[in-house]
Amino acid sequence: VVKAAAQALAQMPGLNASLSGSDAVEVHTRVHIGLAVGTDEGLLVPVIEHANTKSLRVLAQERREIVEAARSGRMRSGERATFTVSNLAMFGVTSFTAVINPPEAAILALGAILPQVRAGDDGLSISIRRMMNATLSADHRLTDGVAGARFLAAFKAALESRETLEGWL
Repeated sequence: VVKAAAQALAQMPGLNASLSGSDAVEVHTRVHIGLAVGTDEGLLVPVIEHANTKSLRVLAQERREIVEAARSGRMRSGERATFTVSNLAMFGVTSFTAVINPPEAAILALGAILPQVRAGDDGLSISIRRMMNATLSADHRLTDGVAGARFLAAFKAALESRETLEGWL
């Protein structure tokens, strides 16, 4: 998910932006993905820096390390996220609207992956497929719904493409 989000942000740099000052938009060249992590002390957002340049294996390892560090109170300070991913799947939540982490332009909310009935490609058959809902909240001062839809389409395409997934390995 982090890799797909980083790849989609590279295609839609307007969502990899933040509000600087009262009304200046800063579009970031680096992609630092924040991960919303619930702790006993509240929500923390550890960051995977330069997520767009890292392999899937490195991203997975860093994600494990920073989430554990946040939960154990050892979170290091570093770069600020340029985009955040929030996931409530562990609570069985299938869909939700995440609150944007200012000054970021957007946040991606991920729900639980559950079996769902879907129509087949022929329109006559059905199948059961594991599906995940992804919802994007965006700050309209920095972007708009068209950019958000394009980001979600790129994110979805990256996750559903066998060639993309194989290329990440």
